[in-house]
Amino acid sequence: MKNILPPLLQVSSSGVDYADAIAQNLLTTNNVWMMLATALVFIMHLGFAGVEAGFGQAKNTVNILFKNTVTPIIGILSYGLLGFFLMYPGFDVPGWFGFDSAGWSMFWFSPASADVSTEYADAGYTYWTDFLFQAMFAATAATIVSGAIAERVKLWAYLIFTVIFVGMVYPIIGSWKWGGGALDAMGFYDFAGSTLVHSVGGWGALAGVIMVGPRIGKYVNGKTIEKPGSSVPLAVIGVFLLWLGWFGFNGGSVLSADPGLVSFVLVTTSLAACAGGLGGFFAAYIAFKRLDLGMVLNGILAGLVGITAGADVINPIYALLIGFIAGILVVLSAILLDKLKLDDVVGAVSVHLTCGIWGTLAVGIFSNNPEHTVLTQLIGILICGVVAFFSALAIFFVLKKTIGIRVSEEHEISGLDSHEHGIRGYTIVYDE
Repeated sequence: MKNILPPLLQVSSSGVDYADAIAQNLLTTNNVWMMLATALVFIMHLGFAGVEAGFGQAKNTVNILFKNTVTPIIGILSYGLLGFFLMYPGFDVPGWFGFDSAGWSMFWFSPASADVSTEYADAGYTYWTDFLFQAMFAATAATIVSGAIAERVKLWAYLIFTVIFVGMVYPIIGSWKWGGGALDAMGFYDFAGSTLVHSVGGWGALAGVIMVGPRIGKYVNGKTIEKPGSSVPLAVIGVFLLWLGWFGFNGGSVLSADPGLVSFVLVTTSLAACAGGLGGFFAAYIAFKRLDLGMVLNGILAGLVGITAGADVINPIYALLIGFIAGILVVLSAILLDKLKLDDVVGAVSVHLTCGIWGTLAVGIFSNNPEHTVLTQLIGILICGVVAFFSALAIFFVLKKTIGIRVSEEHEISGLDSHEHGIRGYTIVYDE
């Protein structure tokens, strides 16, 4: 955000520095919006928990909720311990790897040195708000993986994966664009993370699905066996919480309270979500000959993921088109994954990876900035995808060869809640 103070507002006749006062008020306004956006992104974790628990089987509800509770805890801590300083290393020359050791020292040992003045981020927010907003983004990438491999992954394996993926893989990839690295210098554009958050998480989810394998009884004699979720209402609540959170996810990515740009971003975000829901509705009806609520819900999320890369540079009419196509793609992707016997409990790969790729490419097609090209977007997608997928694959491979990544057949069949947590998610007790 540029300095908007007129030159005449410098010093009054009484000696009061109105310029400083206005700048401070501007910082306060911007920072309040950024903190609110941070809270909205945080509430998305409750949305993810609702979607995953709702689509998952009742016998695994506590296990799913446990993972979704611990994920933001681990995500924020690992990002604070290492990720933030890998993601914003202050490249002298745009490159592929860096580490801000000075910032790390300031964060943990010299907090009084943190910049909370109007000089930081063009008076958009303070150093501390910067960290917390980015930490919420980081933790969501791990949550995407959680939903895909639910109901059969070992809890400890997932937690170790989260620490490494959020603490190292995600921030290094993010630094290439948002930290001023090589992709940024190339002209690659990703406003709020269709690739850097959603596709990166989606690639991690795909690697997990491949390495962990499908749930027992999911694919039998060439047929896909549906495993009913525990609570459709909970899944619906989860999706609406995610939609609400996306106002902070995309709106906060303006990195200030700029009224024109924030409101524009919220409009394109909402339009894409609505169109995505319709796309999922119609595509599922044609494919399955039924009014599939699950695909409408995932269509909404698909539209949100699709618009995230270009919410600030794509006109409303194209936001509708991007969202609608994303809603169709999420259905086609889910069908393809089942044909390939890749078991994704909540459709995370289809929503976040497939539609993240589409949304990032769409910037090159529909952006109102002529400098955004399909070729540059495609190169960025490929670079991020290769690194994210093979990093996740390597992490899961090492875990599989050491502590193992899959629960026993007995535990999977009877449910993870009783064996790993000692309680069930849904228990009705009648007094005798």
